[in-house]
Amino acid sequence: MQIAVCGASVCGEDLLEAARTVGRTLAERGAVVLTGGRGGVMEAAARGAREAGGLVVGVLPDLSDGNPYLSVRVRTGMGHARNVILVQSADSVVAVGGEFGTLSELAIALKEGIPVACYRSWDLPGALACATPEEAALAAVRAARSGVPR
Repeated sequence: MQIAVCGASVCGEDLLEAARTVGRTLAERGAVVLTGGRGGVMEAAARGAREAGGLVVGVLPDLSDGNPYLSVRVRTGMGHARNVILVQSADSVVAVGGEFGTLSELAIALKEGIPVACYRSWDLPGALACATPEEAALAAVRAARSGVPR
């Protein structure tokens, strides 16, 4: 199962720790963690997943190396258009905080019928609001395992 973690590239320590928890929880349950490959929430989720022995794929907007916790780098050179690739590659999505880039990823996921779990993120119809990072990660795992048709 492949689960995308979306969120801002710049955020506070509380969201960084939440993202790290999400990444770790996903990896412990066997998920391949997908991120946008940059800093902030993306780096923290990648770090948590790698610390738990997980595989992390970064779908990068440019030709850079991304953050140091990526196992695999997909250098798209597509800017924000890479959000479609990231989300379409996921069986479910977890949002941790986030700004307009995260909003675009969530909108794509919801439009395509990809399950979305949010922790302190956008309040959108069809997205599951979760009280803790663990709850968001576990909801995404359940959704991915259930094979919810898209």
